[in-house]
Amino acid sequence: MYTEEFLNRLDKLTLKFKTEFGELSETEIHRKPDADTWSIAQNLEHLILINQSYFPMIDRLRNKNHKRAFTAKFGFLVNFFGKTILKSVQPETTKKTKTFSIWKPSENRASEDILARFTEHQEKLKQKILESEDLLEKNAVISSPANPKIVYKLDAAFKIILSHEERHFQQAKRLLEIQ
Repeated sequence: MYTEEFLNRLDKLTLKFKTEFGELSETEIHRKPDADTWSIAQNLEHLILINQSYFPMIDRLRNKNHKRAFTAKFGFLVNFFGKTILKSVQPETTKKTKTFSIWKPSENRASEDILARFTEHQEKLKQKILESEDLLEKNAVISSPANPKIVYKLDAAFKIILSHEERHFQQAKRLLEIQ
């Protein structure tokens, strides 16, 4: 099964988040070391927001009503965008990047029970991956939720999502070390 690698990575990541942050109090999970740094809860909320923003795109691919961007006609661009974004979200990439406003977590503590919501979200993501087997086999091309002209293969999108989760796991874990 083509999706097996993605599902295994997702399960391992979900377990890491639950194991590392599952026993934290609401105060601990929402603690921010400074105004410019996200709390653990905000990291989790950000992951939910960004991952969910892919769902409508995947649904449109599935329903065959995805409007392909002009840039999707150029394989070298599709590959370039996928590789570039994937490289930028690797856990070992230390350069801090600003997120798009659509993916910014809330500044208040509206995200109570965030770990439970994150775990539930991971199950929905797992389902999306499972439902995408045929799309992955066809090398389907998807647009970035942030910019429809930025395109990459669905395979790259899932790799980006999972690497991005790993990056934010590391970021959240560092917060525990300074608490």
